Amino acid sequence: MPLLYTIGKLTVGNGMRLGWRPTVEGLENVPETGGAIFAGNHLSVADELFLGAVVPRHIAFWAKSEYFTGTGFRGWLTKTVIGGLGAIPVERAGGRAALSAFDAAIPALRAGELVAVYPEGTRSPDGRLYRGRTGAARLALAAGVPVVPVGMIGTDRVQPIGARMPRLGAGRVTVRFGKPLEFTGRSDDRTSLREMTDEIMSEIQRLTGQEYVPRYAPAKNAPTPQG
Repeated sequence: MPLLYTIGKLTVGNGMRLGWRPTVEGLENVPETGGAIFAGNHLSVADELFLGAVVPRHIAFWAKSEYFTGTGFRGWLTKTVIGGLGAIPVERAGGRAALSAFDAAIPALRAGELVAVYPEGTRSPDGRLYRGRTGAARLALAAGVPVVPVGMIGTDRVQPIGARMPRLGAGRVTVRFGKPLEFTGRSDDRTSLREMTDEIMSEIQRLTGQEYVPRYAPAKNAPTPQG
């Protein structure tokens, strides 16, 4: 586990656990060793904070590529911190540039890392669960690792869209982990990727109880790696 990530778990992570006392269910479904993809619903920026706080292993989160290319002292500091956390750069422009982030994640997964992906591609604007994009399934096949469905409940109240910081006393947070989904040996054609993605979204919905919307979420918020 990178040193800065360890420090973050001891400070921010423990602060999240003590301040909001999240309920954690299904932690036994998180592999103790080996690579895996966390595929979760996306309600809030705080989703990553709570996920990192409750999972005992290092998670390679995504960070926009600008954080790795800044100049001057501020740029150096940002690069040092983000790189020290073990983050993976992602291009916000989409297309082939965005897929390069998934290329960078493959060796990390094969080396035994955990990587978090949000198939909806952006935070839900209304608390419903939207159609998933196929990036998580594609990444699982390419790296040969399982997908662990994750359900976040209550994070949208703790830190609504537009709020800069999580709010104390805004309700309880629940983090649920489903059983790992194995896709090894499945085809990577468009139809199969859609079927696997729908399986992932079905498991997420089962964990959260959200209303499902069979269309992609409107791209009004900052994009999140999804492929």
